[in-house]
Amino acid sequence: MLIFWSFLLLFTLGCNSPALCLDPALPTTTNRGEADPFTFPERQSTVLPDPSSFFSPNLISSPLPTNSFFQNLVIEDGDQHEYIHPYIIKSANSTLSISYPSIFSNTSFTQQIFTPDINISVFNNPNPNQTHVVSSFSDLSITLDLQPGLRFFLVRGSPYLTCQIWQSVPLSISTIHKIRTFVPNTSKTKYKINLDNGQTWILYSSSPISLTREKSTISSQNFRGVIRIALLPNADSKLESVLDRFSSCYPLSGHAGFSESFTVQYKWKKRGSGDLLMLANPLHLRLLDDSSIKVVDDFKYKSIDGELVGVVGSSWVLKSKPVSVTWHSIKGVEKESYPQIIDALVQDVKGLDSSNMSTNSSYFYGKLVARAARLALIAEEVDHVDVIPKVKKYLKDTIEPWLDGTFDGNRFWYDRSWGGLITNQGSKHRAADFGFGIYNDHHFHIGYYLYGIAVLAKIDPVWGRKYRPQAYALMEDFMTLDKDQDSMYTRLRCFDLWKLHSWASGLTEFENGRNQESTSEAVNAYYSAALMGLAYGDTHLVALGSLLTAMEIHAAQTWWHVKEDDTLYDADFTRENRVVGILWAIKRDSVLWFAPAEFKEIRLGIQVLPLLPITEILFSDLEYAKQLVDWALPSMKREGVGEGWKGFVYALEGLYEKETALKNIRSLTGHDDGNSLSNMLWWIFSR
Repeated sequence: MLIFWSFLLLFTLGCNSPALCLDPALPTTTNRGEADPFTFPERQSTVLPDPSSFFSPNLISSPLPTNSFFQNLVIEDGDQHEYIHPYIIKSANSTLSISYPSIFSNTSFTQQIFTPDINISVFNNPNPNQTHVVSSFSDLSITLDLQPGLRFFLVRGSPYLTCQIWQSVPLSISTIHKIRTFVPNTSKTKYKINLDNGQTWILYSSSPISLTREKSTISSQNFRGVIRIALLPNADSKLESVLDRFSSCYPLSGHAGFSESFTVQYKWKKRGSGDLLMLANPLHLRLLDDSSIKVVDDFKYKSIDGELVGVVGSSWVLKSKPVSVTWHSIKGVEKESYPQIIDALVQDVKGLDSSNMSTNSSYFYGKLVARAARLALIAEEVDHVDVIPKVKKYLKDTIEPWLDGTFDGNRFWYDRSWGGLITNQGSKHRAADFGFGIYNDHHFHIGYYLYGIAVLAKIDPVWGRKYRPQAYALMEDFMTLDKDQDSMYTRLRCFDLWKLHSWASGLTEFENGRNQESTSEAVNAYYSAALMGLAYGDTHLVALGSLLTAMEIHAAQTWWHVKEDDTLYDADFTRENRVVGILWAIKRDSVLWFAPAEFKEIRLGIQVLPLLPITEILFSDLEYAKQLVDWALPSMKREGVGEGWKGFVYALEGLYEKETALKNIRSLTGHDDGNSLSNMLWWIFSR
């Protein structure tokens, strides 16, 4: 079968240019106001890796991704695999290996297994030990160059792996399996490869290519052009015609844009003829506006994230229902409960003492700041403003040293090598501040400070104007949309625009890719940024923060929240787990970084804290909330269960069993360091 290709061998232009589809609804930069931009002082880290090993020289001068889907490819030796849906890829020894992963699952975890099903390299490469180079990257893709002469367009969600051979070189295509059959078409532009593991792969080429097989290796004469390799789903010959039909159009890169509120638009830059075939994950399918695309329902690939379904179209629109970002409770607090809340509020505010902070950790300190800010908003809501001046003083005394750089125990610095903030402790020790210095958990930590800043700017606008530049510099570390070379920070540092949720892990190599534990702290980060936008009258920041809040909630409900009747994960894992502990790119774990799987109350709590108005939307499914509480309650009979973790279980219980939850909350002898009795009572009485 002759396949017509539009055969263009020009090098791809870099994909890290300004976003293509941003209009005034969400511009590339937020509204700083009239104040001059602020930059935290620079400091050179002693623990960060050198990015110049893997990025092309033209990229090094700009901020670089630190929490990306391809992070393993640009740290350490760059030879750890990554998941680009539906394939796991690995680059080592001038060879790109492709795996269509199997899934192993038990009651403790479910995981995709990497097996190098197909390996692509230059035959008899004279220098096989050269490292790959990232020549460009975008929101949805990365371009990887292997010497001599191979360029891979690794676009997430493409059923084909596309390689441009821009030098005339012989190719080697090998496998660890046995090749059962190897059948070309008459024009030698398509080869069907059947392996002894039951897989069928199809290779397409832009012009005739002569391939010969010897055992488990296929080789070619010198070739210059484009090849595409795709797994035939389930080795189903009925789907072969789908791959044939769309094989001539290939994506070079993919960008996410924000043209309307609560909307994300994907646009792929493409070459070749015909329409573009991509794959959508389950969350995409829920959000897709199908007016401009066609879903190919029967064309599916398996994935740990759920079935990936074919979608035809080079531009998608994903729409979320609006999420309400409010200072106070959504439904209001019962007035009859005001005295009870005020009694607790007076005591909690009385205990605020900025001269006796219990920590210099950027994380735990931030939680204390946000805890106090909650007290001010609760005071507003229950009409007891007398306590607000003391809260305001506490917030000023605790926030200003971090913004001014005068806190003796720690501070923020700017790292120019990757383009982002690090802490003083984190600049010297990888594990300090939970790895903030190697770009772990930035949205978690900074989110707490933004919450405090937003509240303080609300109750003291004069202070807000004074510290607006510093506040924006802090926020932009993980909320920058701008992709200009002059930007100080990488684009949306933690947020994955294909999975539509954040990754917490930074510049550490992991076999299972990036990971995130607490979805609720991720939600808090974007929610707090939106609140900061409200405080400063910045509608663009409100829109961006609200959008990312909504998407993070959708993703949490899709992949972290495990309902009893869910079929997304294997039955054994689903039966034993109501919530994922750590979600990795290719693994779902029941354990936490700091607790075993059987500590179910902690697994619940880490997906709830901090307790905020937005928590009600995160856990809007009351049936699921009850399932989660019922699952966690038995573990609280264990000796030594922390009072703070009990509190979050009771908070969720309050969604459907208010009186019982209130009684349980009254029995607590303590609260999480970011929580308070005032906040717990506010929550219960606003149900």
